[in-house]
Parts: sequence; structure tokens; C-alpha cells
Amino acid sequence: MKKVVVASLLAVASVASGARVAVAQAPAPASPGANAQQAGSGVQLAPAEYNAYTAAIAQSTPQTQAPALESFLQTYPNSQVKNDVLQRLMLAYSAFDPVKTLDAADRLLQVDPSNIRALTMEAYFHLQNADKSTDPTAKQAELDKAADAGQKGLTAPKPAAINDADFAKLKEAADPVFHRAIATDALAKKDAATAVTQLKQSLSSVPVEQTKTPGPLLTDTYLLAQAYYQMTPPDPLNCAWYATRAATFAPEPYKTQMMPLAKYCYKKYHGADDGFDTLVTAAQQSLDPPANLATTITPAPKPADIVKQVIASTPDLATLAVSDKEFILQNGTPEDAAKVWDTIKGKTVQFPDATVVSATDNSLVLSVSDDAVQSKTADFTVNLTAPLKTTPAPGDKVTVNGTYDSFTPNPIMITMINGSVVEPKKTPAKPTATHHRSTTTHRR
Repeated sequence: MKKVVVASLLAVASVASGARVAVAQAPAPASPGANAQQAGSGVQLAPAEYNAYTAAIAQSTPQTQAPALESFLQTYPNSQVKNDVLQRLMLAYSAFDPVKTLDAADRLLQVDPSNIRALTMEAYFHLQNADKSTDPTAKQAELDKAADAGQKGLTAPKPAAINDADFAKLKEAADPVFHRAIATDALAKKDAATAVTQLKQSLSSVPVEQTKTPGPLLTDTYLLAQAYYQMTPPDPLNCAWYATRAATFAPEPYKTQMMPLAKYCYKKYHGADDGFDTLVTAAQQSLDPPANLATTITPAPKPADIVKQVIASTPDLATLAVSDKEFILQNGTPEDAAKVWDTIKGKTVQFPDATVVSATDNSLVLSVSDDAVQSKTADFTVNLTAPLKTTPAPGDKVTVNGTYDSFTPNPIMITMINGSVVEPKKTPAKPTATHHRSTTTHRR
């Protein structure tokens, strides 16, 4: 869906017709060095500057227009049309060079700090940079820049040169980008409440039909579901609603990627899968859940009751899934928690495809259970017997061995000792056919 995002952004930035200056060629100056003059609502330029300007903006492709506009700015650094030229330069670069797009946006904001198109580009491309970054510090710095541009963009005043109708169109397209930038930054800082507020504003700022179209707004709907689940305490019902709506309208492969969160949150709230199809149908009809949603879906039993039921109905507690064991360790009485812990303490197990939260040479902090993976929290610390040769990055998948040693219940954290990372098996290379000369000797 990223191509749709870019196309949408460029459409946003192109709503600039109301802000473009009317430029006219000034009469030939009566004396050398005569200044350009204002003429009505437009700008009059001296003949040489006018010719350079019109030649630059007449270029037929972004790749040829950008250097022509750069040349104009170098020759006429204080031109009366500098703002207009910088906007055109930024739009040209946005078609093929994100780095230079941001540079042009920075320059435009130096002369026009509230330029909404420049702030849109700043928010969007800094978000892109954050998404690509693998360094946590650099990633957060990019998110902060995106959020800063978003805050400024939401409060940017209407320029006098743009009429109300054009500015309304510009805001309708730009505001979701600003809200998304602030929300993504908030989620990175574990501020799910701010993320929920910003994403709901993003979705409500456009006609509801646009929220059904594959693209950034549908992604915002799914991000809103994640934000609800990351709230303190989690809100699985709203998580289920928005994740279901996003998955319903998303094309493949995104539908398959989004649906597990929808089903997970529904089951987390309801305790079972029954009735999920009814939620799917309802979520297709409305962006936001009805006020009585909580009364139409029966909540799951209380945690303490679930613990008692699971223990009573499970002959061998060691066979429980990791998520179920953690649930009992967190929510059971000390006696119930001890019953589960006694079945696993001191046992060595292997966890495939655990998600790395953080790592050092000697230990790994991981998301192992389904609950931990979905909520993007850590539930296991594995202390290694030998230092790692290569330290994995956050988000990497690893297979680990370890022995259960201890746990703390709230928040759940299980510590393992004698840990090791299982290296993936290398596929043996196929033997290369070798041709040997015959050693047979023919005698006469």
C-alpha cells in the first residue's frame, strides 16, 4: 500500500494552485539595476530573471526541473518568487529524491515557517526514514522530527494567497499525515492514549468512504487497533473492532497480516471465537463501534475464575501453551501459580522464532508468548552460557534454548538460565560434478 501513500501525498502537495504567484515580465528598466516592481496582485520581474524563472518552471520532468530551479535560486537568491520556486523545487524532488525533498522543505520553512506543504513533506519523509532505520536512537530522532512537523502543520494558519475552499482541500489531505506522525511518535514512547486520540482525529478528518480505501487511512485504522491494545489497561474490544474493520477492507497480503490481531483481541475480550462473524459484518457498516457494543458481546470470565477453570480441567499443566502459563502466573493465587511453576521449573525447552526486544552479548530479552508478541512487550529474559558472536537487533527472530529458573508476576517476566541461540542450519552445497580421465591403458 506504500505506492498509494506516495500518490496521495503528491496529490496533497499539488493543491497549490491557489498559492502560486502571478508573475509578469517587467518593462525593460530605464536604467541599469532597476528593481523589480509589484504590479497589482502579481509580481513583476526584470526581463532576465523572468526568463530564467519561466524557463525553469517550463521543464517537462521533475528530474530536469529540479536542477533548473536550483540554478535560478543560486542566481537570484533573494528573488520575490523564492517561496514559489522552493515549493516547486520541493515537489520536483519528491518525485525521485527523498533526501533532497527534505532539504528543499527545510529551506522553504526558513522563509515560510507555516508552509503546510513543506510541513507535510517533513512529516511524511521523516516517518519514512524512521521506518527504515534500525538504530533505536536514530529512529526516535526521525519520529520526533515527524511529530514536530505534524504539530506545526495542524496549527498552521491559512495563507492569504489561498482561498478557503482550496485550503480546506489541502487540510483534508494533509491533516491525516500530521495526525499519523504524532501518533506513531507517541506509540514509540509508549503513550498509547495520545496515539488513540490522534488516530481517531485522523480518521474523522476525512469522509468515511475514504477510510475503506486501501492506503494510509486503512493503515491508520489498524494502527488504532494496536494503540487500543497497548493502552493501560488494554482495551481489547476496541482493538478487535478497528483491527476487524481494517482487515475487512484490506487487500491481500495485508488482510492476512491484519486478521490475527482482530481475532486475538476479540477472543481476549470474549474468551472464545463464537460471534466473531457478527463483528465482521458490523465493522463493515461503521467506522466507529456503536455505543452499546460492550453489551452485545459477552465479556470473558474474570481472570481468577478462568485460572480456576483451566487448572481444574487440565490433567497435565505442563502441556499448557506459554500464554496460558503466563496468564496463571499473573492472575492466579500463589497456590495456583505454584502448581504451574512446579511443572516447568528446572526444565530445558526450546522456543523457535522468539522476537528480540533487546540484547547484549550475554542475555536476550524476548517476546515469546502470543500475548507478548501482540502487545510488543517482553516476557522472557534468557541468560546465555556463552557470549554471542553476533548480537541480534530488536525485532529479529531467534530460536533459543534455556532452562526455567525464576519469574516475577506483574508484569510477567520469566528468567531462563543456561541459554543458547540455535543457529539456522546451512543448506549443504550440491557436489560439483567432476570429470576424470580414464586410466585404462590399451596394450598393443
